[in-house]
Amino acid sequence: MSEPSLSRIYRDYLDCLNERDWPSLGRFVAGDVIHNGRPIGLQGYRDMLERDVREIPDLRFVIGLLVTEPPFVASRLAFDCRPSGRFLGLAIGGRRISFAENVFYTFRERKIAQVWSVIDKAAIEAQL
Repeated sequence: MSEPSLSRIYRDYLDCLNERDWPSLGRFVAGDVIHNGRPIGLQGYRDMLERDVREIPDLRFVIGLLVTEPPFVASRLAFDCRPSGRFLGLAIGGRRISFAENVFYTFRERKIAQVWSVIDKAAIEAQL
């Protein structure tokens, strides 16, 4: 897989998330996906994303930085949103916050097979 095609697949994946097109998630995520070292499978991954958008209705995945080196993708995602209640154990209560998530992916057969994710919680705490 070439770098341009992996970049396109990743951008299409984020479009899928931003459109809340959960039935299409399997086009981008492997059935046995692992998240932060924990095997959760496609359904667990979908459940996690659906929970995130329930708690953060205006959640949008925006690329701040993207590096591809097949089969890997490194992305810094930028968020500007209003979580409705608690987020990462913090009482947000609808206040607007901005933060970043650093995410690394391993792709297998054009699908996300493994994800490592770290959210900049300190940036959120500084805004509260």
